[in-house]
Parts: sequence; C-alpha cells; structure tokens
Amino acid sequence: MFKALGDNTRYAIYLELARASTPRSTADIATELNLHPNTVRPHLERMREVGLLSVEVDNRGTVGRPQHRYSLAADAPSLGLEPASYPILAALLANVAALFGPEADAVSGIAKEHGRARAGAHAGEPCVGAVRAELEEMGFDPETAVDGNVTTIAFSRCPFRPLAEAFPELVCHLHRGMIEGMVDVLGEPTWPDSPPSKTVTRAR
Repeated sequence: MFKALGDNTRYAIYLELARASTPRSTADIATELNLHPNTVRPHLERMREVGLLSVEVDNRGTVGRPQHRYSLAADAPSLGLEPASYPILAALLANVAALFGPEADAVSGIAKEHGRARAGAHAGEPCVGAVRAELEEMGFDPETAVDGNVTTIAFSRCPFRPLAEAFPELVCHLHRGMIEGMVDVLGEPTWPDSPPSKTVTRAR
C-alpha cells in the first residue's frame, strides 16, 4: 500500500483525494493537478488495486461511457488530513455547546476522559514526552524548555485557532482537560535530571 504511494504523482493524486469532500473523477483530478487524464488514469487504477481507493460509477445525466469517481477507501490511511466538512461540523457543535453555557470544570472533565484514553497510547513514556508527542500529533508544534525543576511546554501554533478565538472558554478548557487527563494516567510529570516530585508541565 505504502509502496504505491512512493511515486510522486500517485502521492499528489492521493493527497488531492484525501482533501476532497466528495468523490472525484479522473478529469477533475487531472484539472486540479494540471495533468493529462491519460497520465492520471493508470495511477488511480494502481491505487485502487492495492486497496487505497474506492471507485463508484456515475452515469446520471451523461452521454456515453459512465464516469468513474474515486475516493479514499474506508480503511486507507488519511495521512492526518481531515475531511473538508470537519471544520464546519466542529464550528456547529461549538455553537451548540456555547448555547448551554457549560461550567469550565464540566468542559475540562469531558476532555480529561479523552486525555486518559490517549495516555494509553503512550504507556511507559515519560509524562512530559508523552504530552509533547500528543500535541505534535494534533498539530500544535510544541517547544519544551526546562528551568530548574519546572518544565514548560509552549506552542506558537494552535490548529484550533479560529474556534479558540471564537469560543475560548470551550476550546481552551477542553485542551487543558486533555492534558490533565494524560497526567492523571501517566503519573507525576518527569524530565531527565530533574526531581520527579517537583516537575510540572505547563501548556499555553
């Protein structure tokens, strides 16, 4: 599967389909990538053969040969790309949540459960390293600094910035709760050469 993505053109096609909110035809993909359809077609077929793509036949309102439309297969790797509809759904859910004005502790409590579940994926890792790895996976681009027995994890990029600015009481408490949940499971945050009982983790 991953060998099929080793070709630069196939990888570009795959990214285009991963970002698409609806299935795309060969012509659609060729236009977006400035390629000839005859160049795109064998690459699509190769990715379909190895299970990366699904194909559906669309003959509605067309004359001649039905169009084949491609999308990622259900079990294909997303490469971290979310469907285009997810930001819309997130914004709608944030509006609904804000309408009910939940308490900060209730919001962070929900996220704590997520943090505890994610901590299981980092079993055996130092707490600070696990939190940083989780933030990296989410797209926060974290930086770590140690000052005595205090470790600070900061980030200059927030992948949820538009929602965080619109709903700070929701998004920031969710973020805080997630980290607290990870710390609950992984134990006292530690960092090399610093006293375990006095090390803390701060994210901002």
